[in-house]
Amino acid sequence: MQDLPNLFLIGPMGAGKSTIGRLLAAELSRDFFDSDHEIQGRCGADIPWIFEIEGEAGFREREEAMIDELTQRHGVVVATGGGAVMRESNRRALRERGTVIYLYTTVEQQLRRTAKDRNRPLLQNGNPEEILRGMFAKRDPLYRATADLIVRTDRRGPRSVVSEIVRRVTRLVDPLQCKA
Repeated sequence: MQDLPNLFLIGPMGAGKSTIGRLLAAELSRDFFDSDHEIQGRCGADIPWIFEIEGEAGFREREEAMIDELTQRHGVVVATGGGAVMRESNRRALRERGTVIYLYTTVEQQLRRTAKDRNRPLLQNGNPEEILRGMFAKRDPLYRATADLIVRTDRRGPRSVVSEIVRRVTRLVDPLQCKA
C-alpha cells in the first residue's frame, strides 16, 4: 500500500479523526501525526492554554505552520484540527499534497462525543449545541470543497470506517482494483 498518497483527515471535532487516523496509519504501516498534538508537543502547552494566551488567531498561525510542515512529509496519515479548513493556505496544502478525507458526523454525534471533554476551548463559552451548529454551517462547505472523499463516522465503529477508507482510496489510486 506504499503507492497510496498521503492521507489527510479533516472534519469537525468529535468526528473521530485522531482515533481513525491512528488505526488507518497502523493498517497501512505509515506514520501518523495529529496536528493538534504536534502543536502541543512543540509548544509544551495544551490547546486551551494556547487559546487563552494567544487567542484563536495565534493558535491558527501555529496550526498553519504545522499543517504546512506535516503535509510536506511522504507516506503519512495526518489528522487535522476541526478549524484547519478555515484558512485557504491549509486547504490548498492539503489538496495539493495528498488525498483529503472528510470524516462527516452529525452535530448530535459531536455533542455526545465532546460532552465531557474540557480540552475543546471553542465549546467552553456558551451553548455547545449552538456553537457546534454555527461551526457546522461555516465549515461543512469548506470540508466538502476540500475533500476527495466523504466518509460518515456516526453510528459506526472506527475499524469499519478505516476499512471503507482503505477500500475507497485504493480505488481512487487504481480504479481497476476490485478489493472488497
